[in-house]
Amino acid sequence: MAGMREEPPVTTRRVLEAGAIGGQAARHLAEILAALADPVRLRMLSLIGTVDEVGVRDLAALSDLAQPTVSHHLRVLRDAGLVSSQRRGNRVWYRIARGRGPTVGTLFDILAPIALDPPRTPRPGRPEDIEDALDRLTGRLAAAYPEASFDVVRRMVRECATGLVRSRTTAGAVPLLVLVERFARQRLSDASRDRADAAPHVLFVSQTDTARSQLAAALTRRLSQHRIVVRTAGLTPGAQIPRNVRTLLTELEIPEAAAFPKALTDDALRAADVVVTLGCADACPVLPHVRYEDWPVGDPTFASPVGFAALRDELQDRAARLVAQLDDEHAVAPPPE
Repeated sequence: MAGMREEPPVTTRRVLEAGAIGGQAARHLAEILAALADPVRLRMLSLIGTVDEVGVRDLAALSDLAQPTVSHHLRVLRDAGLVSSQRRGNRVWYRIARGRGPTVGTLFDILAPIALDPPRTPRPGRPEDIEDALDRLTGRLAAAYPEASFDVVRRMVRECATGLVRSRTTAGAVPLLVLVERFARQRLSDASRDRADAAPHVLFVSQTDTARSQLAAALTRRLSQHRIVVRTAGLTPGAQIPRNVRTLLTELEIPEAAAFPKALTDDALRAADVVVTLGCADACPVLPHVRYEDWPVGDPTFASPVGFAALRDELQDRAARLVAQLDDEHAVAPPPE
């Protein structure tokens, strides 16, 4: 009849349902997103996610709001299951709800490129040209790393290329093949590392390897004057480094081709003496011979200029202590260029 909505065939409806989240899950997720759809609550949640616990007074100072208004925003976050509270004496303390830490950290990491820098998709060349370039790169690296078999070199080159293309990784105007070569060289060096003779290795791991890990690595590299081999990695690598972080890396004389998001690999983990996690301690794989440290430092991606400067200072202080510890443990000369 005219005016009646036509229902899709049952088989079509099944296909559509398979591609969409369930109705109940959608309603629950909408409630959480509604709780987050406020700039004050987003700032509060980002702060709570970087400290063990925080009180209403501190959050009122952060937001320049009256304590009753702050308490209202906190109740919204608590009702959404994102934070929990505990009363001690006449004060109430808030922290990220149990089991929600990785989710909150990942949320800000994933949304960073959308909010700040839309990723630029590298232009792919013709498939035959790319294959030829990767074959030539494999030949060069096989000659440079004779301890690795040709098949191993070829596999690593392909894995690096596939991973960087999949994550749409860019580093300014640096060609993708340059990033592939640098990533593959790091992996081959890590895989062939001789612990008896090599300088200490530090691996900084974050969720996306776009901000905290990159800053921590750059500061550690500068403070150690290259006495320490520094790597970065991400559990789910992002596409590019945010503009504010890239600006500081440029000030620290880090070339664009030397700092780009890359995936965490078994080679990097096994080569590391120290793994420093930044916002992803619960998800990072653990190996028995590696020392782990967790640095509960805020994400500089969305930070104000004042907050960014404070985060840089905190990372620099932590990096300085780490470099001093490793200098005491390893009397090493600078690694060869």
